[in-house]
Amino acid sequence: MKNRLTSVLLSGLVAGLASAPARASSHREAPFITTQPKVDGTDFYLFNSYEAGRAGFVTLVADYLPLQDSYGGPNYFALDDQALYEIHLDNTGSGRESLTFQFRFHNAIKDIALTIGTGANAQTVAIPLINAGQIFAGNTAALNRIETYTLNLVRGDRRTGTSQAITNAATGEATFEKPVDNIGNKSIPDYAAYAKAHIYSINIPGCATPGKVFVGQRKDPFVVALGKTFDLVNLNPLGPVNVPGADSLADKNVTSLELEVAASCLTGNGPVIGGWTTASVPKNRVRRSDEAPPEPSERSAWTQASRLGMPLVNEVVIGLKDKDRFNASEPKDDAQFLTYVTNPTLPTLLQLLFGVTAPTRYPRNDLVAVFLTGVPGLNANGGASEMLRLNTSIAPVAAAKQSNLGVLGGDLAGFPNGRRPGDDIVDMSLRVVMGVLLPSDVAPQGQLPYTDGAYLDAGFFDETFPYLRSPIPGSP
Repeated sequence: MKNRLTSVLLSGLVAGLASAPARASSHREAPFITTQPKVDGTDFYLFNSYEAGRAGFVTLVADYLPLQDSYGGPNYFALDDQALYEIHLDNTGSGRESLTFQFRFHNAIKDIALTIGTGANAQTVAIPLINAGQIFAGNTAALNRIETYTLNLVRGDRRTGTSQAITNAATGEATFEKPVDNIGNKSIPDYAAYAKAHIYSINIPGCATPGKVFVGQRKDPFVVALGKTFDLVNLNPLGPVNVPGADSLADKNVTSLELEVAASCLTGNGPVIGGWTTASVPKNRVRRSDEAPPEPSERSAWTQASRLGMPLVNEVVIGLKDKDRFNASEPKDDAQFLTYVTNPTLPTLLQLLFGVTAPTRYPRNDLVAVFLTGVPGLNANGGASEMLRLNTSIAPVAAAKQSNLGVLGGDLAGFPNGRRPGDDIVDMSLRVVMGVLLPSDVAPQGQLPYTDGAYLDAGFFDETFPYLRSPIPGSP
């Protein structure tokens, strides 16, 4: 299978090169986004649903607000009700969004209070906590902050296209409730059941088949030796693939925006779709905690602060001086970042640090197909723009049979054909950037099993929507 991928990559990769870019963002990857953690996209997933009985559906996952410590009270990690969170899909190969799912959040304080003192001295005083008692599925009376959201589908341009509300298929309502973060096992004795009650069946305008939505805190699905990687790659890239304790994010949570939609409602010019997620903040506004969010009519009053399609790009591909620019950009304008892909610095850095031999063929047209145009015969869909591409006609693979190396491991349903939670993106990206798809004469060490030592596979996740597991509780 790897030989097949190599052969299609090496035949005609230069087509469309003049309009290509780099990849995407995650986990505090750019200077500005470190000041706006609530709109920092950490990971984006796009895959054919592999839950039993859900063939023909596509799952989309956008994770935000990185490095959440489970004990992060008393306020925990509500999303920004001043921001606009979006998942975009291009089904024409134009590098422009065809469909956009827009999430808007509203955080309301219930103002639970206690009476302190008696008689004439009695005072009603607001409590300082997010909950005043235990919380169960169907019984949230003790919850002091109610987090809700609306979900719209925009067809065409994200700001000028036609916007319609997505509604609860059971009630017809256009407002959904988000579960509070996993405060701890005393406050929420059965968090899994509580969160499950917030999976909604949804009616999507223009789609005859109901979908699903879930928004809530999850265990961070990304696995990476984060600290060691950015300490001049202070690890052994040719060591074992499963080093105990290597995952820097093992004790972290994130907040996930998840959708499951019938593939037939997402495709356009053929079975391939491209996807990415963005978060935007109000333009020319000084944010105050008591300020109302922009009205829906102010649809053009946004500045994009975060962008994420393919993983790791803004972290390890885009130059430091251009990281904020990348987060503010759109796929259609990605030609400005082309050099970062065709002449990547990471292989040379690894050569300097470890003595491994970097590929000698530049420009790196092999990377253009994997990360910018899609792979011919697999998931190519037109021009060269950075986004995660998925061929919806390729059957999903059950969790137990998935290769965590995706296409490199002979599994065409995995990365770079979309991205599943169990795809080991770090190891795959290291191997591709070091030349696994190139001939041995220009990449003499391209076949080495490069790794960060942080192991990941589909067994780390559930086999049903929303796939990502319950978040780590704030106290055991």
